[in-house]
Amino acid sequence: MNIKYLVLRLMRHFMPEALARFLLKHRWIIRPGLESSDPTAAVEQYIKTLSIYEKSIHGKRVLVFGYGGRFAVGVELLRQGAAHIVLCDHFVLMDRERNLDLLPNYGDFLSAENGDVVPRSEFMTLLHGDIRDDLIQSQISEVDYVLSTSVYEHLDDVDGITQALAKLTAAQGVQLHFVDLRDHYFKFPFEMLTFSKYIWMNFLNPTSNLNRFRLPDYRRVFDAYFQKVDITVLERLEHEFRIVKPRIRAEFFSGDVSVDSVTLIYVLAESPKKSIYV
Repeated sequence: MNIKYLVLRLMRHFMPEALARFLLKHRWIIRPGLESSDPTAAVEQYIKTLSIYEKSIHGKRVLVFGYGGRFAVGVELLRQGAAHIVLCDHFVLMDRERNLDLLPNYGDFLSAENGDVVPRSEFMTLLHGDIRDDLIQSQISEVDYVLSTSVYEHLDDVDGITQALAKLTAAQGVQLHFVDLRDHYFKFPFEMLTFSKYIWMNFLNPTSNLNRFRLPDYRRVFDAYFQKVDITVLERLEHEFRIVKPRIRAEFFSGDVSVDSVTLIYVLAESPKKSIYV
């Protein structure tokens, strides 16, 4: 039994969410994802990956799912040629200081108001709330692209949210999601798979939620809502997986170690199945 892991997981589980978000915003203890820590690299990753499929955001409407209160990815996508950006998040603690820092370089897309910074509405829309809510959905028009990085592994309703995002995506639209399948106590990437659902959900799951979805789970969900899905494995840790394998619960096995040991992926999904909404 890994006592250090259990203690830290218990602390993270019972930590008030407001405190967790405060620590995340200030980069203390809890590490932010790429879109917050290095937004330029995140945008470069999107553009480079889309180019593999001969896709471009130029002149397109783009929804950034889970932007974390910082405008940096949105304004950089605009500078790279996007026509309009929708920044979407369920719960947001606005990063005022870092957003203000963007003004000198991105003044075409942002405005200063009463010592704060706000997006120019002709270029950017903020969408705060549950994307599954019809009222939230009604606030924006269909988008050509939906992008996210290290968001999907935190969703508590992967199926429902994927369906909602597909509904917002144009008929020939594209979604690109980078997903981290590791336990976010990164030193032990598969440790979370050793606990029952009851123990995980009631005592160990962090307030940010780790849904413990594996590669086949993501395949199943995206295949349900898109006509074409490509899932690319960016990393697998077979050695680490084999070490902890005797303790991993049966529900997380597919029977193929090369599948079960996958830790990083991206999902490129094209052309939502609009017939399911008729």
